Amino acid sequence: MACVMRPILMPTKPVLELRGLSTHFPIGNRVLKAVDDVSFSLHAGETLCIVGESGSGKSITARSILQIVGPPGRIVAGEILFTPPDGHTVDIAKLNPRTADMRAIRGRDIAMIFQEPMTSLSPIHRVGWQIMEGLLAHKLMDRKAARARAIDLLRQVEIPNPEQAVDRYPFEFSGGMRQRAMIAMALACNPKVLIADEPTTALDVTTQAEILRLIRRLQQAHGLAVLFITHDMGVVAQIADNVLVMRNGEVVERARVQELFRAPKHPYTIRLLEAATALGMAAPPARKAAPQGTAILKIRDLTLTYPAQSRLFGKAQPPTHAVRGVSFDLHEGENLGIVGESGSGKTTLGSCLIRVLKPSNGQVTYTMRDGSTRDMASLDRPGLKPVHREMRMIFQDPFAALNPRMTVGQCIGEPLLVNRLLQGEELAVRISDLLGMVGLPPDVAGRYPHAFSGGQRQRIVIARALAPNPRLIIADEATSALDVTLRRQILDLLLELQPELGLSFIFISHDLGVIRYFCDRIAVMHRGEIVEIGPADDICARPQMPYTQKLLAAVPEANPAHRDEGRTFFL
Repeated sequence: MACVMRPILMPTKPVLELRGLSTHFPIGNRVLKAVDDVSFSLHAGETLCIVGESGSGKSITARSILQIVGPPGRIVAGEILFTPPDGHTVDIAKLNPRTADMRAIRGRDIAMIFQEPMTSLSPIHRVGWQIMEGLLAHKLMDRKAARARAIDLLRQVEIPNPEQAVDRYPFEFSGGMRQRAMIAMALACNPKVLIADEPTTALDVTTQAEILRLIRRLQQAHGLAVLFITHDMGVVAQIADNVLVMRNGEVVERARVQELFRAPKHPYTIRLLEAATALGMAAPPARKAAPQGTAILKIRDLTLTYPAQSRLFGKAQPPTHAVRGVSFDLHEGENLGIVGESGSGKTTLGSCLIRVLKPSNGQVTYTMRDGSTRDMASLDRPGLKPVHREMRMIFQDPFAALNPRMTVGQCIGEPLLVNRLLQGEELAVRISDLLGMVGLPPDVAGRYPHAFSGGQRQRIVIARALAPNPRLIIADEATSALDVTLRRQILDLLLELQPELGLSFIFISHDLGVIRYFCDRIAVMHRGEIVEIGPADDICARPQMPYTQKLLAAVPEANPAHRDEGRTFFL
């Protein structure tokens, strides 16, 4: 497909320019240089993408621009020059974060969309009020006009029934709708610069495509300069004009997007692109399909229905069919991927299989190592205990899955203690072996989860899942929050351990590239049902159902040469 690049008309003076910005964190007797001598310029109408692994300094750079770096971090050198079209240049680095001058810029002239909308939105205030708050704080209009503006913004970001949505709370919105509400909030005061910090990381591919299309449309309508922070090289290829690659707080490469993908110069950039290519839709799977062995898990007509809910005021909610008539087999040594949009029932299905949730109807028959079978759907708590030694789960958020008051060693050893499998010196040796198995040094067992990066925490969660020597692992979005290189490392680690430990996997994800790389077969879920299931190559190359075709069409390709302004992403 021919490359269609939009023209960029850059004025002589950038709207935002960083010169030698350095933000440091003093920690005890040493200094962490989170941002070290970073420089770049951003013009009106331009999209600059900053990419890099977790901990590379991307988000701290963005937060430095708005003077919202948490203590003990502080800007120690450099300039942050903001030049509005009709004003004089201001060096934000010299402003006190608490002064009226800084507050006037923050939100009004430079706005930010944060990565996780649920933690950025107040759960006790209505969405409309949170959009209005900036307008009232900057005294741009009165309350009545601000409410009308909030409704109009919700309409612009394509939230249905904005007149009613303005009075709803964030928990009443889906993940995609919350992200749209964050965009409406950021655009309320007509900013000149929009900073988007990983705004689509946790979203499925179709919702991601909608959000990116929305940002592009609003950028064109308002002439926004967009600073987009991401670790998804597919997104970079599709939306960026220029790219900045960061590592360990420093800029290691900068280039036009076409040049960066065609001829990367720095070894780190080459590694990022190689990982993105390996997890792309055009890449072959990481292993040959597993032979069809014994079926260790048989699911027949599995259904979970949440009953109707009555309300004191308003209309009662009808029953919710979260999972409807799902049937499939999982064979020994096989990796089965389950994909679908948010709300399709993927996670609910995984929770039913391991009996975190009890199904309404159907059978989940698991064959134990000793050859005996168990119907998971009907087992009581004592009956589930031996099954849970062989069937384990890896959750999406490793930080939430680990007890912050327990050391890493205690977290990993907990399933062994609870099941009375090991104790004392034998337990300590097993914990040390598990840490080594997932690529962590044994001496970290005494540290707490907060002391580790996201990728390291995910390795700890994997070690805990492996502790009782399981036969089947259900991984629920186990790599969605990781950057592309860490994602590949975790997948390769699981594939390396699989034959050694005799594992089978059910891998739940919205990332089709990850599923293709890791899985033998793919089941596509939509509205609680499996609409298509088959070998990974067939599903990805020759999808039969329109819904599967829609999912595949929304996947961003890590190749700007195939960038098409007419795809799902763009207008």
